[in-house]
Amino acid sequence: MPTATETKKEVQKPSKNTLLNRLVISAIFIALAIVLSNIKIYALPLGGAVTLLSMLPICLLSLKYGVKWGIVCAFLYSIAQIMLDLGSIMSWGLTVYTWIGCLLFDYLLPFTGLGLAGIFGKKNTGRIIAGISLVLVFRFICHFISGAIVFAIWCPEGWNVYHYSIVYNGSYILPEMVMTIAAAIALFKVPATRNLLLD
Repeated sequence: MPTATETKKEVQKPSKNTLLNRLVISAIFIALAIVLSNIKIYALPLGGAVTLLSMLPICLLSLKYGVKWGIVCAFLYSIAQIMLDLGSIMSWGLTVYTWIGCLLFDYLLPFTGLGLAGIFGKKNTGRIIAGISLVLVFRFICHFISGAIVFAIWCPEGWNVYHYSIVYNGSYILPEMVMTIAAAIALFKVPATRNLLLD
């Protein structure tokens, strides 16, 4: 029969395994998001693209492990996106201020914001979709601000800069939003998949 000390050790072991499991799954999901972000259905000439559900893995981490963990993972993902696009960003001839604005509103804020997907919890599909929809709208707002302020100089002659930013950023955010929400609904409709991804 195990002693009280041995029993206590056995109870503590799963917490370490759970943390390791969480770190491994998070690393896999972040890597998956990076890979999917490079599978582009179509890309716009001045930045932005419709990707193959690249935001969904980060949203799933927030739903699975909570907002705090999700934000950390999403921040790491935003850094990875900066590293991947750094060459392009440096080639645009931006000033220091527009470069900082680009990093904030096109990378750090919109991608880190994906970590808020679990803000409404995961009790039912409605809450899950509401959380995912919220972060996708937040991402669009960030890119809209960037287009209207940071990249206003690229607005075609005769266009209102705000209308231009809405049209340009909406042309890739909206399709990806629809695809991401549709994929989430399909995944969470199946109880086995839902339990696998969120428990």
